[in-house]
Amino acid sequence: MKRAWGLPLVPLYRAGLGLKGLFAGEPKRLAWPVVSVGSLSAGGAGKTPVVKALAGVLGRMGVQVDVLSRGYGRSSKAIERVDADGDAQRFGDEPMELARAGVEVFVGADRYAAGLMAEAQGGQGVHLLDDGFQHRRLARDLDVVLLTAQDVGDSLLPAGDLREPLRALARADVIVLREDEAAELQAWLSARGLRAEVWVVRRRLSLPADMPSRPVAFCGIARPEGFFAGLVEAGFTPRVRIAFADHQKYGIAEIERLAEAAKLLRADGFVTTAKDEVKLTGPLRTLLETAGPIRAAELRVEMVDEEAVRRRLRF
Repeated sequence: MKRAWGLPLVPLYRAGLGLKGLFAGEPKRLAWPVVSVGSLSAGGAGKTPVVKALAGVLGRMGVQVDVLSRGYGRSSKAIERVDADGDAQRFGDEPMELARAGVEVFVGADRYAAGLMAEAQGGQGVHLLDDGFQHRRLARDLDVVLLTAQDVGDSLLPAGDLREPLRALARADVIVLREDEAAELQAWLSARGLRAEVWVVRRRLSLPADMPSRPVAFCGIARPEGFFAGLVEAGFTPRVRIAFADHQKYGIAEIERLAEAAKLLRADGFVTTAKDEVKLTGPLRTLLETAGPIRAAELRVEMVDEEAVRRRLRF
């Protein structure tokens, strides 16, 4: 998304990037291999489903795996293992989503310290560094970067949503493309002389069998249009689509707004993303369920060529 008001500020942002790189210092190295999964965009590229998919691939290879995450917006500053039965406000929404999917997650602003905590449990495994492309303080053995068609037409923050210029893709070891965009983007990469290995992923929205037929659809993610379009493709036309800010923290006001919309439009329930669903505390769920059941739609990713991914992940 391009924002004309931000154009005059792009040079300042670009200068800040240069200073960040200059003062990054020598990255620290953990004992286990580190696979960073990141993107150029500030959000919405689909990193969490890819992290989940890679954890699945490593698990099927018999490899011990964990995720190291900053835990964006979390209330706690502690470096700790995520409790799947805990509170998303404490651990962060994406770490909680991963933990509830059965992935071991360690959170903390200092990802090196989080990695040491993971390694202290014993064994030998692989760390997945969530949203790690711009995190220079931890050495990595493989840099995996997601790229979308929207990214290649975007601008740097704050005029757009790119955290780094497109030329930063030269640092990537692997570039992940969505199946429906792969041919177009592979041609784009080739034209610019970018020779990183390419992994193609197939994405699908997984919906529960007991989905409401006339739901209120809501989410707090960076690119909500993809979620809403996925519902329509799956055969569900929401009564209304409500998009909150990315990483929305839900409170009474938001829940009352959703419940009122459902009653007014005679909806028979709610559908949201897995990332949003983990942020609904017990009292908030109870309040919302007075207007209908809540169901979560999960974006699932599979590697089109899993064997190629396995070969690259053998350290």
